[in-house]
Amino acid sequence: MTDSVICERHGAVLLITLNRPKANAIDALTSHAMGEAFVNFANDPSLSVAVVTGSGERFFSAGWDLKAAAEGEAVDADFGRGGFAGLTELWNLDKPVIAAVNGYAAGGGFELALAADLIIAANHAQFFLPEATLGIIPDSGGVLRLPQRLPQAVAMDMLMSGRRMAVEEAMHFGLINRHCEGEQLLEQALAWAQEIALSAPLSLASIKTITRATHGMPLEQAYKHMREAVPVYQAMLHSEDASEGPQAFAEKRTPQWQGR
Repeated sequence: MTDSVICERHGAVLLITLNRPKANAIDALTSHAMGEAFVNFANDPSLSVAVVTGSGERFFSAGWDLKAAAEGEAVDADFGRGGFAGLTELWNLDKPVIAAVNGYAAGGGFELALAADLIIAANHAQFFLPEATLGIIPDSGGVLRLPQRLPQAVAMDMLMSGRRMAVEEAMHFGLINRHCEGEQLLEQALAWAQEIALSAPLSLASIKTITRATHGMPLEQAYKHMREAVPVYQAMLHSEDASEGPQAFAEKRTPQWQGR
């Protein structure tokens, strides 16, 4: 891990902070460090939810480090485990990730936020993908994920023109879940993550895995896939936690999840 990526534990929540002032741009070395952070999060049974944010108040992340590109880092460089920013291609991560967008989410920074499950943004945040104006495309998920999250016409506009979307519009289209004043962002993101961490680990894993695996399927096919092709769903149904939840409810106590 390098100083460009800072990890802090808050109980069952891991806070991952991208720390590359001024713009929190991501070069290959930083991407590798972020991948290491997300893989360690995935493999640690004591951690349930991750929050990823940027340092400072202006940039969540400016995306790919164009200075590194100008110095010879290839657009198809090895960005490490999990692809660019450590999350955009981390397909087997079955734990929730919240992006706490503290400012501009540009290019690969926006793609990092799109790879998260939930987004909370500071009121001054903006989202945009300028790649087409630079002679490339947002191929770390932007060109694939954005049309799934926004109306096609809106997504195509953003992809082709690079125009910026402010928080009010992002809320209108359901691109983000919550927003708040910048000084409250981290507190609110961590409180939200702690709330989610109260849920059973296998339930969270099942929800994330099923929604990812069945996206776009016809409903009948999705039911069949869920019941026959998602091992974590079956593990959840027959787990100790599936018995513990109702028992704790009946006894009016907090459930003690074992993740099994």
